[in-house]
Amino acid sequence: MLPNQMFNAVLSSLRTFDPLSDTLDILIISFVFYQLLQFARKSRAGQLVKGIILILVFYGLAVMLNLKTVTWVLNNVITIGFMAAVVIFQPELRRTLERMGQSTMWANLLVGNRRSDPSLRGAWQSAVVAICDAAEQLSDTRTGALMVLERNNNLDEIIRTGTPMHADVIPEMLGTIFYEGTPLHDGAVVIRDGVIVAAGCVLPLSNNLEMGKDMGTRHRAGLGMSENSDAIVVIVSEETGIISMAKNGVLIRRLDRQNLFNLLQEEIVPPAEDEEANISPLQKLLRKGGALNHAKPE
Repeated sequence: MLPNQMFNAVLSSLRTFDPLSDTLDILIISFVFYQLLQFARKSRAGQLVKGIILILVFYGLAVMLNLKTVTWVLNNVITIGFMAAVVIFQPELRRTLERMGQSTMWANLLVGNRRSDPSLRGAWQSAVVAICDAAEQLSDTRTGALMVLERNNNLDEIIRTGTPMHADVIPEMLGTIFYEGTPLHDGAVVIRDGVIVAAGCVLPLSNNLEMGKDMGTRHRAGLGMSENSDAIVVIVSEETGIISMAKNGVLIRRLDRQNLFNLLQEEIVPPAEDEEANISPLQKLLRKGGALNHAKPE
């Protein structure tokens, strides 16, 4: 009887299927599950997620086979497990929500994407060249450096931990800031829109236990910054002179000037787009509304 009941339930669902709302419902649920899988992969909790999926499979089998005691036990385990997951994943959940709140993506939908501004593209192109030149010079002299390049996530909280500035990104300026005799050399430089906006900033440290013993606090801070935001962090080791780049919690090491330039060009410099593509959906809607209001019948 159970297979027949399942077949009848499927037929009943198909008869009441609404192409628009049900398709949208399926797409939303698929997107949520995809994001949850991505979240689990990036949070290094893959084994725990496998255990949760295994419990859900056992629960489904217990329901199908009408195992009342097993179903009751697993039902309570799942209820407690969801509350425990919130506690276990609290740092990752908080980080995800903070990144959503700090992101300028929502503002771009209303007022347009500022990263597509031609002047901003030129500023970042000049800044990337200067950062690569400075990183190469600092590497040769084994001078430690930590440069944070802001993208979509707002870094005002990090900027407030340092000394505010408004300086052009040139190799001489970066070399002066990170020179061992200056008061700001131990902190990080934050670069926003191709301009140095703060120096001597304190960054959150990563808790990644897989980092090598040859990497110290500077690398841990750079990696932690990339874990807590979408910023790109350029790191120059004081001990070895090795140039590294941190992105999305991943540390790319042993870069030369050309490799660093290629990576920054791809990640930081906004792509060239036409003027119409830079207009936000809201601006386009208002423009159409204004055109309709001004149109006169012949």
